[in-house]
Amino acid sequence: MSPSKAKGKGSGKSGSGKGAGKSAAPRPKKTPPTEAVRVRWERKNVILLGVGIGSVLLGYMLLSQGDITAAPILLVAGYCVLIPLAFIL
Repeated sequence: MSPSKAKGKGSGKSGSGKGAGKSAAPRPKKTPPTEAVRVRWERKNVILLGVGIGSVLLGYMLLSQGDITAAPILLVAGYCVLIPLAFIL
């Protein structure tokens, strides 16, 4: 192998290396959280959680009786809308 071929191999100057042509910007340091995120349990949160759990229970009861129309609607509304809203609001 000639010296000119060996020089091109593995030198890292061909542009195919990682981060070629980009300037390295300093990354911001991550700061640890100072306090934990807490859920505010107000009256509306408790009501939404209760309605969501009731919707899920009613959906499973209807599903066990063979209702394939209202049961999935109640289950999706409970799991995907009402219970998450209880934690978000």
